Amino acid sequence: MNVANYIPSRLFARAALLLLLALASLDAAAQVRAWLDRDSIGMGETVTLNIESTAATTSTEPDYAPLLTDFFVSGRTSRREFVMGSGGSTVRTLYAVALRPRRDGVMTVPALNVGSLRTQPITLTVAPAATVAPTRTEDVFIESEADDPDPYVQQSVGWVVRLYSATPLISGQLDQDAPDGASLQRVGDDAQYQRDIGGRRYHVVERRFLLVPERSGVLTIPPARFEGRGAGGFFDDLLGGGRGGALEAQGTPRKLDVQPAPANAPQPWLPLQNLTLRYQSTPQELRVGNAATVTVEALADGATAAQMPELQLPPIDGVQVFAEPVQADERFVDGRPRVKLTRRFSLVPAREGNMRMAGLQLPWWDVRAGQAQTSSLPALSWTVLPGAAPGVANAPATASPSASVAATASGSPAMPLAARFTDLGGANKAWVLAALLFAALWLCTLVWGMHRGEAARATTTPQGDAPAPPPSGHVDLKRLIDRGDLGDVADALCAMAHPPAHDLDEVRARLADADQGEAVAELQRARWGAGSAVTAREALRRAFAKGPTWREQSAPTHASPLPPLYPPEHRTR
Repeated sequence: MNVANYIPSRLFARAALLLLLALASLDAAAQVRAWLDRDSIGMGETVTLNIESTAATTSTEPDYAPLLTDFFVSGRTSRREFVMGSGGSTVRTLYAVALRPRRDGVMTVPALNVGSLRTQPITLTVAPAATVAPTRTEDVFIESEADDPDPYVQQSVGWVVRLYSATPLISGQLDQDAPDGASLQRVGDDAQYQRDIGGRRYHVVERRFLLVPERSGVLTIPPARFEGRGAGGFFDDLLGGGRGGALEAQGTPRKLDVQPAPANAPQPWLPLQNLTLRYQSTPQELRVGNAATVTVEALADGATAAQMPELQLPPIDGVQVFAEPVQADERFVDGRPRVKLTRRFSLVPAREGNMRMAGLQLPWWDVRAGQAQTSSLPALSWTVLPGAAPGVANAPATASPSASVAATASGSPAMPLAARFTDLGGANKAWVLAALLFAALWLCTLVWGMHRGEAARATTTPQGDAPAPPPSGHVDLKRLIDRGDLGDVADALCAMAHPPAHDLDEVRARLADADQGEAVAELQRARWGAGSAVTAREALRRAFAKGPTWREQSAPTHASPLPPLYPPEHRTR
């Protein structure tokens, strides 16, 4: 055998094996998801189906054949991009297709195959077509509407502006000014679809806003405006008056009758369309010293995450409760905001016996019924067992900690890691060895790259120079107050002080503005359960609108206890 030919062939086989392992790991982590840009449409309108795939080993587009039964399919597009993340690069492909329903009612967008992956079915509500379609003669016009014509003060109102165009648009700008006495914030991306009106086909651009009235009374919303250019033919531009050229449109001003908060409304004031609470998960048993997880979900119709109070479990006697940050999923459904809050709590019992947890309760105001409501969760009870699980103390001393944990969970005796490895079959041994070899090569490459990076920095950075820390003013305090956790707001305020403060008490002592100090005190009360998170956010939003105002601090001058190294006459020479 020629040794010179044998060695390269073995290296080639190893490289091919590593490549197959890498591709297999990419395919195993590949995912696909599908969603619609709207959950409900009218008959004659189109909806966009978006499909995102992270599979890197296939370029096959989705199989749209199952859609043809209930939909007209048009406008297929796709794009591919590389996304860099902490775990490396990811190939992401996005497919989009326009669907026009063949009938009305509650329909299901079927699951589609994307290579070896498969999407989930999606529900779509199609409203019947209007009996008498309005007749419009304009090439471009604007419609706007609110989801509630007579909302309460501080109620989240969905404001929708729709731009209709019978001719393709080359460019344009759609503006909606904010009214006096209310805040107006754009929400999400524009939705685009087709709609038939009076026998004409219009392209619709739908833009959504969040409108929050700040005082009661009549609220006048300025009209939306559009200026742009359409795609006309040669004779349209030559003769004028055609559908091409400059286009402009203006909506009509709208008025809303804002109602004050009722005197018998629960506090904090929380006007909603609906609020539901449920347990996502609850533990089956509790043991002393062991953590068990309770997951609570709140679905609020008509509010954003910033307007919702924090989800907190009631105090439990003999149990420590550790709360994780709230996870918020905000959407715009039926013309108004909707948010789903999810929070996990870890329960650690300190003693044995019977334990009862009262259900979480959230009071709110039903804007549709005009009355106070309270959403609550049922109480839970357990019998706390001893901390040491049966059989753990008798586990073999040679078993690894991970093997003991696995044995306790499954109820089977723990097996040493070496015994598990030697128990594998021959084919599995080869794959495990190949995976270990690939991991070793990857680790060597990582260490080599880090060493080269440190060497390059050592040659380019002068000795003694340290990189300057980022300025504390870069903290986006307004965004944290609106959407962040109260703990993150507290950390940001401490970091913005110069030098950084140790806690909120020090922040209050160093603030020069009395309103800002009171807002920080309200933040402390809300964090420890003695105040309202909504009230704290409002106080922080008003007080820190222009940033924190700190007291002047003079640099301390301390005389050195040691005599000077040289007499004064020597230092001045």
